Amino acid sequence: MVLNSAIGNRQSAMLSLGLIGFGRIGAEHAAWLQAADGIRAAAVADITPARRQLAEARGLIAYESIEALLADKKIDAVLVANPTAFHFDAAMAALSAGKHVMVEKPITLDLPQALKLIECAQQRGLVLSVFHNRRWDRDYLTVQAAIQSGVFGKIINIESRLGQWSSCVGPAAREYRPGWRNEAAYGGGGLYDWGSHFVDQLWRLMLPAKPVEVFAQLRGNVWTRDCDDFARVCLSFDNGAVAMVEINTTTTRPLPRWHIDGTAGSADSPFDLTFNVDHWADLDFVPAGQDAAAAIRLPKAAAGLSETEIWNRFAKAIELKQEPAVPVRSVLPTMAILDAARNGASKVLTDLAIWV
Repeated sequence: MVLNSAIGNRQSAMLSLGLIGFGRIGAEHAAWLQAADGIRAAAVADITPARRQLAEARGLIAYESIEALLADKKIDAVLVANPTAFHFDAAMAALSAGKHVMVEKPITLDLPQALKLIECAQQRGLVLSVFHNRRWDRDYLTVQAAIQSGVFGKIINIESRLGQWSSCVGPAAREYRPGWRNEAAYGGGGLYDWGSHFVDQLWRLMLPAKPVEVFAQLRGNVWTRDCDDFARVCLSFDNGAVAMVEINTTTTRPLPRWHIDGTAGSADSPFDLTFNVDHWADLDFVPAGQDAAAAIRLPKAAAGLSETEIWNRFAKAIELKQEPAVPVRSVLPTMAILDAARNGASKVLTDLAIWV
């Protein structure tokens, strides 16, 4: 009887999540949530009949509008997984309705919008987080561990790239607007897509150094004339190091996923068109003064948080009033860099409270 009571209490404490947008990524989140502790997907809001039918087939309540979802008093929290340009309005509506909020990356189109969401969440005592799951990719963690171990000596240069002859649209849901990632009005482009992940990783790798200058080249060449299918963001840091993020969906000869130079040597890891982060983590280091024959495979980091574990941390943040896996203020430097890149060559203020 005691065991049954404990199970009943745990089930009654389960948080109900509503998904705003049930496209490809929304459906992936629903799958990750099936194994989560303390939170489950319960409902979706999607304007597309076919996506609502799919949600219902998977046992979820389907609403035609965000307003209807937010009016459901059984919904405790929401995931904002609609196109990037609509993140701010959807998240603000959810917070205003008293719901805790997880937002797919990037949190908003710009830093001022992100700050407004944070202010609203703080005023209402609600948890607000961003799904920057690639903070736990094995390749990133491997590079981070190598830098922190001192194997490179003083860092001179870091390059983080994605290269392919294929649009960022990828396996998008076909029922809504499958090409929205190539449309500026929807928040499309490589900079907001993979770029937001890689920028987020890069400035975190360089801590405690901070970027003092940003220069970007954003071009629409093949897949779009409306936003960027080629994005190159160059950063100068206050310790003298430089770094680059490049999202190039217009190449048939992808360059290495990672290239790092330091005073003690350099390393590359291969790009893999299957996006295998374990392969991206094959970091081969050549000591200074040696040739490629002297390459050493650096140890791989342990796997980081899974997507399900990120959701577990979000549920605990709500229950225990603690920080989620991605504290929302920790994404503000990412938004500042993205803003600077979109605005052309720009100084980044390092004394703002956005820096962690």
